[in-house]
Amino acid sequence: MEFGNLMAIIFIYILVDNLVLHQFLGICPFLGVSRKMETALGMSMAVVFVMTMATVVAWLIFHFVLEPFDLMFLQIVAFILVIASLVQLVETVMRKVSPALYQGLGIFLPLITTNCAIMGAALLAIQEEFIFIEAVVFAFAAAIGFAVALVLLAGIRERVEESDISERLQGPVVTLLTAGILSLAFNGFQGMLSL
Repeated sequence: MEFGNLMAIIFIYILVDNLVLHQFLGICPFLGVSRKMETALGMSMAVVFVMTMATVVAWLIFHFVLEPFDLMFLQIVAFILVIASLVQLVETVMRKVSPALYQGLGIFLPLITTNCAIMGAALLAIQEEFIFIEAVVFAFAAAIGFAVALVLLAGIRERVEESDISERLQGPVVTLLTAGILSLAFNGFQGMLSL
């Protein structure tokens, strides 16, 4: 395993193939939790932990349980169980450590269980046939990419709230326009791959 390959995985999945801005996975929490920077940061930390751990555990389960015993048809069910267990762990810890953040995240914390970006990362690690270290780096990079997009959108939305914009653009319209412009901006990083 070359260091350059790992750096390429990091660059690609944070900036180029960003799960939310390029592959459109995890749009619900991306749009729902990005109203305030505090909740966006809290959700980002939770997603980084859950996505990284879920992908790593799912990779291990696939390669050491499902594949050897020819049980690949149970892949989705096994991955859902892993993700749900990890979200429950995060929810319990967050309730004890930071009750204010737990309240701020509200319904979006349990929704991590159904966040398709988490499941998408676990499935992509298998589909791309990453070896273990690549799967770990991929999962962390994809989670950081999700967090970067979420925090950027939250920062922009906070600034937009203070701005004087047309009534017709307020609310979901400006949020979707902003997300689209962010997606186009991240798309510009694809040109760096050919260098």
